[in-house]
Amino acid sequence: MRSRNAQSRMMATILILFCCTLFPLQSTMYLSADPSGSFFNSSIPDNEEARKLLEQTLSSAEIEREIIKITAEQKALEEKVDYLEEQATEKKSAIANQQERAGAVLRSYYMGDRDGLLAAFLSAKSISRFLALFDYYEIIIGNDRNILTQYEEQYKDLKKTLQNAQRSSKDLAQLRTALEEQKIRVAALNKEIEGGIKDSSDPDNMSALLQEFTLYWENIGLREVKTYFKALSSAMNKLPQFVQNREGVLTRKGMTYVLNLKEEDLNEFLQSQNKLFNDFAFHFNEGTITATGKSGALALSLTGHYIIQEEPINGLIFQVDHVVFNGLELPDTTRRTLEEEFDLGFYPGKIVSFLRATEVDSKEGILQVKLSISF
Repeated sequence: MRSRNAQSRMMATILILFCCTLFPLQSTMYLSADPSGSFFNSSIPDNEEARKLLEQTLSSAEIEREIIKITAEQKALEEKVDYLEEQATEKKSAIANQQERAGAVLRSYYMGDRDGLLAAFLSAKSISRFLALFDYYEIIIGNDRNILTQYEEQYKDLKKTLQNAQRSSKDLAQLRTALEEQKIRVAALNKEIEGGIKDSSDPDNMSALLQEFTLYWENIGLREVKTYFKALSSAMNKLPQFVQNREGVLTRKGMTYVLNLKEEDLNEFLQSQNKLFNDFAFHFNEGTITATGKSGALALSLTGHYIIQEEPINGLIFQVDHVVFNGLELPDTTRRTLEEEFDLGFYPGKIVSFLRATEVDSKEGILQVKLSISF
């Protein structure tokens, strides 16, 4: 009996292996962090209508993220406004008593109630009496001074709290407006996308493509873009040291300095900082700066320009005008988020503490910055 069971199991095993040989199991597809094996290798259509839908889908996904972000900020700000208003009410109540005491002190001086003390102090006929009255007088005057000082501090604190509450309420109103605008924007965009899907030659396939693309962007694409921006931000933080040590980049003319940074110098510096930039290059053009790179099937391009910032610290701030991911332009909300999250600025004060940027311009192949001495 056991021999027959063993033979049956052996035959079943052979049959399974035989079937697997004839009909190999299909592997389940997963999103990969490696762009070379990505959705973009074969799925993205070449026709303009499909690319427009993909770009709109990308914008919709990013605006939805912005809505979530604004909603969270709005909730936090609402709690802050409630807290500040509650604080202001408590401080108004606390200051009322102090205000009454301060008023009594001021009235006593105005009405001459303290003149008797001064007269007694000046009419003392002995040193011991003089010293005793002096101590007494000092205690009273010191107490009056403390009452007035406490009132002044509480008043300033209350005023600051009210100003913060007013400012936060204003910010909250702006956030609510921004939230409504983004909701209207994403609703209109989604309506366009739905219309585009219906008008396509294969609505079901197009809908599936857009869903797959959204998953790819949310799980891989955005992370890859942020990886490059993070590496750029880290490298730009070390650029002042490179400029200081690179011969010919920084020159002095009287009381001013001129920084002439060639694009090949910048690219060499970036490549020395991170191997990500081996296939990534900056180009200085007339009034604009572009950076392009490719890794496997992932292609990234950004365009922007530098502006002078005075506060809170003088420096060159990079404003992102366009970000193109695999041929699809990212929306303004994403550009703004990347600017806020990753600082691509250049701060002359890190070269020498007394240097400040006054002018910046980009020409073919060169970024030129004029610097002045400020003590």
